[in-house]
Amino acid sequence: MVSIKRFLIIFIIGVFIINASSAFCDNGKVIAYYFHGSFRCPTCRNLEQYAKEAIENNFKKELAEGSLIFKAVNVEEKENEHFMKDYRLYTKSLVLSLVKDDKEVKYKNLDKIWEYVRDKTKYMNYVKNEVAIFLKDLK
Repeated sequence: MVSIKRFLIIFIIGVFIINASSAFCDNGKVIAYYFHGSFRCPTCRNLEQYAKEAIENNFKKELAEGSLIFKAVNVEEKENEHFMKDYRLYTKSLVLSLVKDDKEVKYKNLDKIWEYVRDKTKYMNYVKNEVAIFLKDLK
């Protein structure tokens, strides 16, 4: 009986240590930004909807644990204007940003979203594949 208690205590302490250490171990995150303006036409709304859908359908675990974040950002709002220059944006865009230790390591503007917006399957596969590539860099 004593050995079972000892095992349980060691097991519980081990679980606690693993959980505590993972809280301090930041492997980073991937942020998927959909940048838009104040005026939003149906095509622009589809660009955002398809991106969000592709991410939510394919990366539930990563979204839940916070290693992947989706953000829709209006670049016409004063506090977001810097993104236009930061990412050299000229139109509505989907940008993936890899962040480690609170610093952007790399980013990619998924410029084919305009080419694929009329083919939802192609669009969603494109986003899924590009996000998966970025997520591999977290490991």
